Amino acid sequence: MAVIEQRRAGAPAPPGPRRDWMRGYVRRLVAADFCCGAVAGVFALDLRFADLLAPFVLPYLLITVALPFVWVSAAALARCYEPRFLGLGSEEFRRVFSAGLLLTTAVAILAYATKTDLARGYVAVALPGMTLLTLAARFALRKRLHRLRRSGRCMRRVVAVGHRDAVRALLRQFRRERHHGMQVVAACLPAGQANPEVGDIDGCPVLGDFGMVTEAVRRAGADTVAVLACPELDGTALRRLTWRLERTGTELCVAPALMEVAGPRTTIRPVAGLPLLHVEHPELAGARKLVKEVVDRIAAVAALALLAPLFAVIAVLVRAGSPGPAFFRQVRVGKDGRLFTLVKFRTMVVGAETLKAELAQRNEHDGVLFKIRRDPRITPVGGWLRRYSLDELPQLCNVALGHMSLVGPRPPLPEEVARYGDDVRRRLVVKPGLTGLWQVSGRSDLSWEESVRLDLRYVENWSLTLDLQILWKTWSAVARGSGAY
Repeated sequence: MAVIEQRRAGAPAPPGPRRDWMRGYVRRLVAADFCCGAVAGVFALDLRFADLLAPFVLPYLLITVALPFVWVSAAALARCYEPRFLGLGSEEFRRVFSAGLLLTTAVAILAYATKTDLARGYVAVALPGMTLLTLAARFALRKRLHRLRRSGRCMRRVVAVGHRDAVRALLRQFRRERHHGMQVVAACLPAGQANPEVGDIDGCPVLGDFGMVTEAVRRAGADTVAVLACPELDGTALRRLTWRLERTGTELCVAPALMEVAGPRTTIRPVAGLPLLHVEHPELAGARKLVKEVVDRIAAVAALALLAPLFAVIAVLVRAGSPGPAFFRQVRVGKDGRLFTLVKFRTMVVGAETLKAELAQRNEHDGVLFKIRRDPRITPVGGWLRRYSLDELPQLCNVALGHMSLVGPRPPLPEEVARYGDDVRRRLVVKPGLTGLWQVSGRSDLSWEESVRLDLRYVENWSLTLDLQILWKTWSAVARGSGAY
């Protein structure tokens, strides 16, 4: 969401638990950064100087004492403690890295300008070490915050403003991804939809229409208002809402429909005094795509070599658990509709595809997918392999051969593609992936519409950074083993 900052100097902050937990979280970040600066300084001092009592070591002792204070100050100047950057996304880590880089540069320039002879070994260990320790500490604190949020704590209380279907979609998304820390506690609908007889949306109370947003914030004890895309709230109406919320210090988030398609590719460019939203086309070819291809194939070959012993063990378990081959081959649809043979470890009994028609009535999935939570065709070993996605590992062969990518949309079956609409076919403009947004966002628990939305979001907003983030999150998603069946 694009956040519109409300809090001017002197604007009162709303009371409530959100302010309390956020202040506590920031205090822990400051304490962690201070400790990281102290540990890095002491470690560099001990590593660089054998005799800490020597007279020439005294200046470095003073630098070591000052380093934690300087580091916290540098982090504050880089805005590493602003609440909107904390808990989600890569911006917090990017700012910490920038603070460390700028501090290192400032020390180098200052030493050169004053002709101060600093021990390069001390600086080379203390400053980078301090930055790396801080990144690790913040990652650990973020994971702790996510665990608290999954239990319903440390949440922002949100009033959702928009049409009923849009509010319902936002509500379900926030309930499914609680680590985002957003809890919809009330809704405001257009005048025609705010029917008193229909007082809630999936258990979320409707507290009025668009003219009653500030009253809904007060009644629900909310600290954030999320405005969803709707024609009733044009620029003038949104500006007036901003002014009303400003008096209470309530944060305002605006989620235009365009952000779902092209969020990272949008920039605001002022033209003739107008803030125009410029949308860049997705990069589906070129140098970055070539880099992705090269990285995919090298990583796949390396992973196959490292995992060869594991492959042998799994193959033996599969054959011992059920008669038949260890591997399962199936035709899937790749980039631009080209067919290829996907390879997986076999997790079902031999001839499982012929039994599919008999189980059609038990399908628990909507759309074109076929999923049964307790599929009788799955073998005991296969259920374990599916839970931890180990059955997917042979797809590294498809990645090495260029049929697939490490990250991308889910590889569909030909009969699924035959039922695609024009919009869904957009998934086929990139290679399917061994993992993807669908893997780290719920796996088989996702609805068909949600799977399509995530795949299209990836296609439209692909980047090397996003690939790395998805690969990193895949480990935790697989380790939890939830949503796989």
